[in-house]
Amino acid sequence: MDDDNGLIAIDPHAERSVETLLWDRPGQTKAEITLHQLRIFWAIARSDTLTKAAKQLGLAQPSLSQQLSKLEATVGARLFHRRSNELVLTEAGNYLLPKAENILRSMRELDDGLVHFSEGKRVTLRLAGINSVLRTVLPDAVGHMHQQYPQTDFDIQESAPADILELLYARRITIGLLAANSVAQAGVGFVQVPLFEDPYVLVVPEALDLGAVKNPERDLAPAQFELLNRSIQFTFGTQHAKRVEDWYAKALPQPRTVAQCRSFEVAVGLVRAGLGVCLAPALSTVAGINAPEGVRLYRVNAGRRDIVALVPSQYRHVQPYASLLDALQATGAALTPPTILPTPPFLDREPFAEL
Repeated sequence: MDDDNGLIAIDPHAERSVETLLWDRPGQTKAEITLHQLRIFWAIARSDTLTKAAKQLGLAQPSLSQQLSKLEATVGARLFHRRSNELVLTEAGNYLLPKAENILRSMRELDDGLVHFSEGKRVTLRLAGINSVLRTVLPDAVGHMHQQYPQTDFDIQESAPADILELLYARRITIGLLAANSVAQAGVGFVQVPLFEDPYVLVVPEALDLGAVKNPERDLAPAQFELLNRSIQFTFGTQHAKRVEDWYAKALPQPRTVAQCRSFEVAVGLVRAGLGVCLAPALSTVAGINAPEGVRLYRVNAGRRDIVALVPSQYRHVQPYASLLDALQATGAALTPPTILPTPPFLDREPFAEL
């Protein structure tokens, strides 16, 4: 059964078992497997393809293939069956995987335990997050941390939710900042520390006043009516795209998609330029610490994003990680949201499906 780190707890003497598996052959020098090779083997077994594993580890695919070949030469057996675009564990691979996982888990626990002895020394906190959280919440939390732990520095990456999860599994970061509903719950395996709620809003150009609109076709000028129906959609997956499309179909009189984006910030920028309207989290409309300009935000029945910090369980109460998580929670609780106008009358009806 998987533990909180996505690794399997097995016999603590597994490292000796691996050595016995590899070389107890008369007349031959015992080969050594490196931790680097075990990490590569684990990543490939978890990812199913070399391309995905290479991305997770931050290595070039040729280098990854070479390391796998060296490991198989050391073991003296194939660890994967190569089948078109996927890799399937062989019998030897299935034997090695739980033992490799136990060794890697032990090394991780060793690293984590040594953190307790790092007081007074420089520590690098590695984290990744989505753009809106890094821009608005993280700076104050980092400022607080520098006062409390002046020897701490930060390695910060802006990433998409799926990439954040991969970075956590690959141990390239310790904390991930993202929306809880943007990753499959069954695949997380980390403690979720709630930070704040970020409601979805309808973002429209500043010139489009919907405050008193009960019937858009009747109450808006033809050019404004046409602008309201020009939808700019953010998509990060097929299911989400379908929910967004359904929301526009129910909320707007005659919607038509004029652009699709992979960034809320890009979508809001297109709205600001007067190209259409979009559904976006309120926080994504804020530029740094400044209120959004050139747009109006209307409250709508489209749910919210629950922003969380994902962290391996053993880091939750270890310093300085625990203090950073506490600072993020305090900053999130004190966050002043942008001004959100009341729901326009023509949208003030039963809730739509949450995104």
